[in-house]
Amino acid sequence: MKINRFKASILFMFSIGVFASCSDDNGGPTPVEPDGKDKFVLITMSENNLQKPGFATAFDALPSGNVVNNGSNSFQGMGFGGWRPHGNQLLKMFNSKTNELGIDQLLVDGNGKISAGKFIAADNNSNGSGNFVIHDENKGYYWDGASPLKIQTFNPTNMTRTGELDFASVVNERGQNVPEILFRSIGQKFLAIKAGKLYANISYAKTNGPQKGFFDDYFPDVYIAVIDIATGKYDKTIKIEDTGSIAYINDNNMYDFDSNGDLYIVTQGRSAVGGKSKIVRIKANETDIDKTWSLNMDEIQQGGKFVSVFAKEGKIITVIPNTKLTGGPSGNINFENVWEFYQIDIASKQRTKISGIPTVTNPGAAFCAIDLDGKTLLRVNTKDGSQNGYYELTGTSAKALFNVTAGGSVSGLYKIVAGQ
Repeated sequence: MKINRFKASILFMFSIGVFASCSDDNGGPTPVEPDGKDKFVLITMSENNLQKPGFATAFDALPSGNVVNNGSNSFQGMGFGGWRPHGNQLLKMFNSKTNELGIDQLLVDGNGKISAGKFIAADNNSNGSGNFVIHDENKGYYWDGASPLKIQTFNPTNMTRTGELDFASVVNERGQNVPEILFRSIGQKFLAIKAGKLYANISYAKTNGPQKGFFDDYFPDVYIAVIDIATGKYDKTIKIEDTGSIAYINDNNMYDFDSNGDLYIVTQGRSAVGGKSKIVRIKANETDIDKTWSLNMDEIQQGGKFVSVFAKEGKIITVIPNTKLTGGPSGNINFENVWEFYQIDIASKQRTKISGIPTVTNPGAAFCAIDLDGKTLLRVNTKDGSQNGYYELTGTSAKALFNVTAGGSVSGLYKIVAGQ
């Protein structure tokens, strides 16, 4: 995913070193940090299970060649399927110590040592708890399943909850007295900020169990509340017509901003294996879904869906399945080599398969592509693990930048200034 919310070369107004100088939640010592240094932090997932164990390592330079990501200087933890760095912070939705849901912070000192930082806890029984977005160094928003009709606010600088915004009346404007709707939420699966507005999806679910809100939508359209950030007031509700679940929430938030400010949003479809999956957009100076443009997976691959999006300079990069997706223990959706990289011209919708790169497994919670030091890097992992790293894209072809030989499958790479 491109990082205009994640521009690795742009430093946030505050640094991870600020956090490193503070005690952690367990009252740990206050380290003295050396001067700030560029660090390239790589995360990998070592096992394919719900705990998502893995490793994080800070390198002094962009890795190349064969890379070991579970060395003596690596940090081992949980919830390493992906992450959502922002500015100069390493953040993710799963606690590194317990894998509990919330907003988790990783700290990197000037020597490259990684440790667990502060954690904002959220309801651990509702998928989507901890879904967050950051506006600036003082204000961020997240969803907590304990209060599904509210959006929580937090301070990203000191990693503390600061309040909540109640949108019960907004959510309940629709579907009143519909007995099939068993669960409602706002911001559970989609939170984005564009031009002073917060966008939050509204879910109307037909189930109220552990997977409530996911592929159980009552309405055929996706509803999104538009909220003014300056006032915290609700503006309106917009909708993505005739699709399915806006996202299966994890650290891959499944949206991206193009260089011109247009916002591109993934909807995954009617079920976990797709159907009616789309990529849609909200143009830079608008607040409504652009009804003149969309990419429809059903027109590309029947029985498929979009699982990631990266936008840059009028082009979209995504992975597209080369066969019908199947789920379950023997399904192909996650760990089979059925996903192919494509570059899509936004204006013409012409698709070009990216050459020089193998067919890969589902990126899942990891971003399929990132922007790092002006380079567009593609996350590559094959079933047998022989290709497991990042490829650099030039035009419509890519070549291997580095390959991880130990530590698990690649799930994130980001540049920070450590130890400030």
